[in-house]
Amino acid sequence: DVSVFGNLDPAGEYVVSTRVRCGRSMEGYPFNPCLTEEQYKEMEQKVSTTLSGLAGELKGTFYPLTGMSKDVQQKLIDDHFLFKEGDRFLQAANACRFWPSGRGIYHNENKTFLVWCNEEDHLRIISMQQGGDLGEVYRRLVTAVNDIEKRVPFSHHDRLGFLTFCPTNLGTTVRASVHIKVPKL
Repeated sequence: DVSVFGNLDPAGEYVVSTRVRCGRSMEGYPFNPCLTEEQYKEMEQKVSTTLSGLAGELKGTFYPLTGMSKDVQQKLIDDHFLFKEGDRFLQAANACRFWPSGRGIYHNENKTFLVWCNEEDHLRIISMQQGGDLGEVYRRLVTAVNDIEKRVPFSHHDRLGFLTFCPTNLGTTVRASVHIKVPKL
């Protein structure tokens, strides 16, 4: 129910920004350690095509990591969007094979909605913005997830919920966070 959340900090006294994200695995594909390079590329193509069909506030651009220019890469790093190779836990789990093949980042024009393709999970879907309006951030995420799922089916188990590479994300896979002002710390 997207109407249950509102603005956590309407006066803007405490919350700097709000973020809600979820992970999804694409039905019919194994988790990262078992993916072939061709599967990575196929998934990236499906995700890119699907996301290019988003409209309204979700409309944006997909940036494949393979062949990404240094300017675009630096801009995505500066915006704190770009995920990087080298996470020791993902490497130990053999989840970084064929890097950067089959991986990419999508964001809308307002930079309040983004999708990571084949970082840890097949998809990491993120909604965020300045301020404490959790309701708006959550509604954007739910709208996006529902729209994407109409085009790309997600792996789901009746008892466990949505299946993801990291078992701590099982179930809804939703995580919400805020950056807060702590002026005296």
